[in-house]
Amino acid sequence: MNRTTGEERDPMVTNADVLRYLKSMDFPAPKEDIVREAERAGAPREVLQALRGMPPVDYQNTEEVARSAKTDLAPDASPAELAAKTRDRTHQRVARHMRQI
Repeated sequence: MNRTTGEERDPMVTNADVLRYLKSMDFPAPKEDIVREAERAGAPREVLQALRGMPPVDYQNTEEVARSAKTDLAPDASPAELAAKTRDRTHQRVARHMRQI
């Protein structure tokens, strides 16, 4: 739940959730084709949002898609654990969704 608005927040998806809908995808592929394939495979709204949040470039494989999709790498981490990891300056130049949690 969002503390400031009191609204339920969208559940984050994991890399496995995203990749589940790309099993028949041929690479390299542009972002638009990846989103289209996920839609065709019946991906839920949250997965499509994660894919639509990727930069508009060509992806060489599923690993690149997993690194770029807006996914939750630690779905079981508490907010306190995520906050502590955010304060950790070890990986200052690595995007939050790419950090080891």
